[in-house]
Amino acid sequence: MDIKSEILKLKKEKDVLILAHNYQLPEVQDVADYVGDSLGLSRQAATTDYKTILFCGVHFMAETAALTCPEKKVLIPDLAAGCSLADTINADELRKWKSEHPEAITVGYVNTSAEVKAELDYCCTSSNAVNVVKAIPEDKEVLFLPDMFLGSYVAKMTNRDNMFIWAGECHVHAGIKSQDVQEKLRELVNAEFLVHPECSCTSSVMYDIASGDYGTRQVQVLSTEGMMKYAKNSPSKQFVVATETGILYRMRQQNPDKQFIPMSENAVCKYMKMITPEKVLASLKEEKYHVKVPKHIADKAHLAIERMLAIN
Repeated sequence: MDIKSEILKLKKEKDVLILAHNYQLPEVQDVADYVGDSLGLSRQAATTDYKTILFCGVHFMAETAALTCPEKKVLIPDLAAGCSLADTINADELRKWKSEHPEAITVGYVNTSAEVKAELDYCCTSSNAVNVVKAIPEDKEVLFLPDMFLGSYVAKMTNRDNMFIWAGECHVHAGIKSQDVQEKLRELVNAEFLVHPECSCTSSVMYDIASGDYGTRQVQVLSTEGMMKYAKNSPSKQFVVATETGILYRMRQQNPDKQFIPMSENAVCKYMKMITPEKVLASLKEEKYHVKVPKHIADKAHLAIERMLAIN
């Protein structure tokens, strides 16, 4: 029996739900019950009847699932699958920042540790960050963390001048530069451009759009799941995609008649790629590794997560 068949057989026997992020290896996406972005995966975890969830993503995602459904067992195939963005801020640093802005509302991207989430008023993902900040009274200061590119995008979209942004970045998205965008788009004159708001090019892209530099070209700033939906519904046949390259597999599967070109072939998250079919199988067999969040942290973090899940 091949490894895929073995995984599918075992997850059925053990009644395990497998969730996989859009950036996972194709072979891992193929054995998942649901593939999506952080928000979609969190909602799946929160609403499923399965008692065991095997999370194919990075550690903060499995932690978030453990927070949203503490009565379920959440497994991750590799504990070392971390996140360079989440590592840019810790709970002590956030508490110090909050002390400097005692009246501010704190909004944290889901790409953070459980300890950081416990210090937040709101959690958000790239797909609902703008709406989360819009839900906050305009006279309130906002501390947005940890991604500075997403934060800049949200500040622009909400027209806030009282928003303070943490200087964190994802090493993959930060490597997608505006000069590379211009060069690629000059080569592909008929392609639509889909860009993730974590990319370092996002702010300059938005400025270029406002200045009319893209002319009639369609440019969309979207979450990974937003990209999936847009590509499916667009009549265009060619897209340049600025995010981690793992999403291209699902895009091509769902749209075989369309062409998807990565903005950068080097936009690969080494942490996402640490999850392999072999590790998924081992996790199923041995029920490892169990992700737990201490109750005192989970209790504090739960409200921020609930608010994230409530806002589209």
